[in-house]
Parts: sequence; C-alpha cells; structure tokens
Amino acid sequence: MRCGVPVVVAVHTWPDPVPGGVSMSHRPFPGRRSVLRGSLVASAALSLPTALGAAPAFARSGRPKAGWGVQAGDVTSDSGLVWVRSDRPARMIVETSATESFRNPRRWQGPLLGSGTDFTGTTRLRGLPPGEQIHYRVLLADPDDPRRTGEPVTGTFRTASAKRGDGVRFVWSGDLAGQGWGINPEFGGYRIYDAMAALDPDFFLCSGDNIYADGPITETVALPDGRTWRNITTEEKSKVAETLTEFRGNFRYNLLDENLRAFNARIPSIIQWDDHEVTNNWYPGEILTDSRYTEKRVDVLAARARQAFSEYFPISTLRRPDGRVYRVQHHGPLLDVFVLDMRTYRNANSPDDQPTDPQGILGREQLEWLKRELARSRAVWKVIASDMPIGLVVPDTGDGKPNIEAVAQGDPGKPLGRELQIAELLRFVKHQRITGTVWLTADVHHTSAQHYQPSRAAFTDFEPFWEFVSGPLNAGAFPANALDGTFGPDRVFVKAPTTANVSPAGGYQFFGEVAIDGGSGELTVRLREQDGTVLFTKVLQPGLVGQ
Repeated sequence: MRCGVPVVVAVHTWPDPVPGGVSMSHRPFPGRRSVLRGSLVASAALSLPTALGAAPAFARSGRPKAGWGVQAGDVTSDSGLVWVRSDRPARMIVETSATESFRNPRRWQGPLLGSGTDFTGTTRLRGLPPGEQIHYRVLLADPDDPRRTGEPVTGTFRTASAKRGDGVRFVWSGDLAGQGWGINPEFGGYRIYDAMAALDPDFFLCSGDNIYADGPITETVALPDGRTWRNITTEEKSKVAETLTEFRGNFRYNLLDENLRAFNARIPSIIQWDDHEVTNNWYPGEILTDSRYTEKRVDVLAARARQAFSEYFPISTLRRPDGRVYRVQHHGPLLDVFVLDMRTYRNANSPDDQPTDPQGILGREQLEWLKRELARSRAVWKVIASDMPIGLVVPDTGDGKPNIEAVAQGDPGKPLGRELQIAELLRFVKHQRITGTVWLTADVHHTSAQHYQPSRAAFTDFEPFWEFVSGPLNAGAFPANALDGTFGPDRVFVKAPTTANVSPAGGYQFFGEVAIDGGSGELTVRLREQDGTVLFTKVLQPGLVGQ
C-alpha cells in the first residue's frame, strides 16, 4: 500500500472530451489490428487537444456523445460486458458483428443512461461464438427520439476459445496515477498500455488501485534531476475524494489518457480493487484521523467508492444483490481466474500476531467460496488474482502504530493472524490435490518472483507454489518489501529502486505477461518493463499440485 501525496496546488478544470506479437499456439486474428485502426479514427477525437474544445467534424450537434470511449470486461467463451459513458441522457445500443464491416449486425438493447449512474452503462452480450473476434459498436440514442443517435464508437475483443489447442495470453499489473504522478503528455501519458497492447493479449487483469482517491494530482512536481513533471489536472483530483462526485471524477480522470482509451477499445479487462479506490490501507469500520478528510467514516467513503467503481467498470458480479467484487472468470479449458477481494471483508489492521483469526483478510464466506470453486475447477491452470502479496511484509504505520496491512507480519514462525487463513487455504489445495495454482498480485510498486517451498517454511502442510508481483502502471516505485519466512518464500527475482517514490520518468514501471501454450499446456510468466522489455521468465509445467 503506497499512500498518496497530500500537497495540493492550483488546478484547472478539464472539460469532457468529445468522442471520437502473437507466438506459441495462440491464434492471430488479422482483422484485429485493422479494426483497431478503424477504432482509432474515432478515438483520435478523444485526444487531449479535442478535450480542450476542438470538436471533431463528424460530431452531430445535440446528439449524445460517447466521449470516454468504450471498454469490455469479464469476457467468457460465450458472453461479455460492454461499457460506455454518455454526455447526456441516452439509450445505450450495442451492435456486434463477425467482421468490422458490420454487415448484418446483431443488436442489443442496453440501459437508459442517466445521472443516477453518472451517465454510464453496461450491456451484457450473451450467446456469442467461442474463440472468435467480436467487433462491436456502441450507439447512444436520444431517449425521446431513437432515430437521433450520436456517432458510434467501436471496439473489439476475443471470446475465450473452447479448444484447448488455441492457447491463452493475458497481461496483468496495477497501481495507476499514484503518489501524485498523473497523466503527463510530455512523458507520453500512460504509455505502458501501448506496450501491453502490442502483445495482443486476450485480456488484461488489473490487480487493484485503479485510482488513487486519496492522492491529489497537482499541476507540477519537481523531479530529483531538476526537471519538472507536468500533470493534467481536474477539479475532482485536486483533493482527496469524499463525495460520490469526487470518486466518479477520479475514474474519469484516467480516461482522459488516449493510450488507456485505445487499450480499452481493444483489450477486455478483469478488474479487482484494493485500498486506493477508497483511501490508503482502509478496512471496514475504520474512523480516519487524516486531517484532509471531513468525512471520517471509512464505511461511508467505501460505499460511495463502490458505487463509482461499479459505474466505471464492466464487472459481472457488481450488479448482483450482494454487489461483490470476488468472482471466478472461466477462460476456456486452460484457465480459470479467481479474483479475490482482500479489502471488503478483512478485520482491522493490527500487529497481526493473534493466535486465532476466523475473519482474517478474506472473511469466512469468501474463503469457503474460494475453496469450493478451486475444488470444482477443471481448468488446467488456476490463477489466484490476489490484490495483496502473501509473503511480503506490507506495514501500515499511518496512525503511528506497527500494524500490518497485508498478510505477513515479519515473524518467520508458525502462522499467526491473517496467515492462518492462507495456511488453511494452502493445506486445502494440497489435500484436495488441486493442480496448477499460481498467485498473481501487484500492490507493492516493484516486480518480483517468489517461490514458496515447505522445506524452507515454518508451516509445512502445503505444496510448493509461485507468486509473481508486477506494477506499478503509472505511480511511484518503491524498494522491495521484506520477506516473511512462515511459508518459505525465496525471492528468485526482483527489480525495485533503492529510494522511495521514484517517478515514472525514473523507470521502474512494470507489467507481467502469462502465456499458456495450447499444445504442451505449459504456462510461461514474463515480467516486463514499461517498454515491454523482458526482465525474467519462468516456465511452469501443467498437471502438478506443486512445483
């Protein structure tokens, strides 16, 4: 957990914009890059000069505009969610096609977009063909006259294949616009998204901290070498987010970046959250002592943040009555992704050394769900998408006490506190002989690979496993966290700065890639730098309980 920069200087308001290498056995889709070019014709109108008021020539006066692009999420072999935001009340309409020509499109009637959802909406597409490129376009219609529609905005995604031989590729990372490092046009904006898109992944797994609601963005930040980092700023990002309007503005801020909008139009996402969607290191029931906040009740802030989060991302479970973030995403016979929520159900941060801990970091209901779904899974690989690391010590010293924010507390002995839940889960995986588990996370603002081995551990009733860390996307980079020996981690690789809060201009921005070969079933993890350079590679074999 990396806290935000509290200093605030003058800001200007940013108005709404106006719209506009495959390898292994992973199948290429030649039409995808051409549809991207078509999408970017419209997306070009989303660039920063347009946001300053230069309306594109094709804009139809008085008609709804989708100035924030489109995005798809939680895509399976036969379904997916499509998201859009309008600039006014509108009816969302989605058309899909097997080709980018949109000949004989299939039409989906979406929701009515209004102020109650900040003019955002999501439409679920069902009955899609597996393993195919889906081209879609979103039209926004005048609620009083359906014939009056704005310029369509296009996107594309691949459904999961039902054939094992087709393979799977995805990327993951987290931590966007943290520590005061926002969208800097001179730096190229969020340019890491271009490097991720170049790999043509099936989806992007965001491991949390999609925004920094507790981290204001100032116009300028002085860099150690004497240069100046220059941020795009907005009114909502000038202070910590407390109101629903301010939380919504934090999500809109990131969509000012043209790299991210282009990425969203091309690559579907699986999104989870962590602490900075609300405030640094939060837990249910917490009362803040931070003087920047007038609303001290974290539960109130979290409710507002969750509403904005549900409005700005296409997530399948958030529309359920329980509105939960944790879920399993099935991606064909090769992969299941188990998305955890280590924030909503946790107990209070503490020294984390209690000998019993029934609530832990997941809560009992989520833990039992995870065990049940892991045992039920028939996928070759079970990726556990954890928003926090397992064996890295992440402290919470915000109130001056030596509390723990994640799982490990630095005591290398038997499991204590939140470690007890993880021990229970690892024991379950071993005794149920569940194969192919891999842990992916972000959170700590560096990249590393840890191998957990019972022969090195104080707790030994588990099979070996790997945990891979990657991030940030565009935030401050920090030194590597200490390891806790309870589960016997060995840090096989790490790249991290030696000083705290290194800017994106100083490097140390990372993402990870996972490629599953359809022929052999091998899973290859590559830890990559901001430009896509490979730093570390690990190949894992299928069908094993531990390795």
